[in-house]
Amino acid sequence: MTVAWPERLRHGGSAALEVCVVAALYYGSARLGLLQQLVRGQVTPVWPPSGIAVAALLLRGPRLWPGIALGAFLVNVSLGPSVPAVVAIMAGNTLAPLCSYALLRRAGFHEELDRLRDALALIFLGAFTGMLISATTGSAALVLSGALGGAHFWPTWTVWWTGDATGVLVVTPVLLVLRRARRPSGVPPVRWAEGVLLAAAAIGIGVLEASGTPLLFLAFPLLFWAALRFRLAGAAPCVVTVSAFAIFAATRKSGPFAGHDLAANMITLQAFNGSAALTALLLAAILGERAQTQREIELACGQLADMVAKITAGDHHPLLARGPSGTAVPGTGNAVAHEGGTGTAAGDAAGHPETGGSRTEGSRTRQRPSPHP
Repeated sequence: MTVAWPERLRHGGSAALEVCVVAALYYGSARLGLLQQLVRGQVTPVWPPSGIAVAALLLRGPRLWPGIALGAFLVNVSLGPSVPAVVAIMAGNTLAPLCSYALLRRAGFHEELDRLRDALALIFLGAFTGMLISATTGSAALVLSGALGGAHFWPTWTVWWTGDATGVLVVTPVLLVLRRARRPSGVPPVRWAEGVLLAAAAIGIGVLEASGTPLLFLAFPLLFWAALRFRLAGAAPCVVTVSAFAIFAATRKSGPFAGHDLAANMITLQAFNGSAALTALLLAAILGERAQTQREIELACGQLADMVAKITAGDHHPLLARGPSGTAVPGTGNAVAHEGGTGTAAGDAAGHPETGGSRTEGSRTRQRPSPHP
């Protein structure tokens, strides 16, 4: 009992610390997302806290939901519009990632994202389906509180839903990659140089996105390069980089965002961020699944080669060593004699003429009574 209490206190303190860390990350990322606000300072084209919440639940379990609720409350309490609306928005922002977590676990989701089904599950279950709750709850709360008119419900709902879904697609894969990040050993210098070049290219293309020239499409060759050479570990950070520069360009209304109204810019920004995330995520998952299949094939071939080698070596086994006439080969007499004895017994049971068949027939003849007196 004296040992259980300190252990229980240590476990409770660790859980409380994790909840506080999640709340802090949620609040800090929400403040960054609100820099590109669209409706009443609460609806943004990209909502990073949704991605942080889903990743936290996947990595540490549903016991961290108080941290999500606390972070959502701290963010929305300063924005209003009323206490009931804040509570409703907080509830929606908490239930949405919990729903995504439950759907992903039900689908057998793997955090490694090394299968195509994992990428599709994160897209359609974790992002598109789960975030329906937060968008619907939040938009309805704003309308019912009088902060929005009824005519603005669907535009607000669309931006809210796409922003939360994009946050899951952009942020969650990066956090899942960072969870498994290790310093690689035995990597040749050429590989390190390629990684540095990829990072420099991502920053350079991001700068071009924010410039006056509309060059958003240059991000897609970069994402292909990152996914082909570095899988999700390279593709996910590149998505975050190009998305961040695109948001910066949309804020300044430069490049492809120049000369358009706010709604058009938000649609363009969300379409670009969503397309970049989907491209990188699906391509990296397909390549990872292909590599896993190739490793399984190589393993099966190796096992088959070992079996063939053992069978070939077993050709000289004593039980199999017989001459052309069926006599034992010198050096294997015991095994052959044993096998021959077994064959004789079998012959007796089967009534083979060369073994016990004649003796059996003869015994039957002797037992048959004579017809003559």
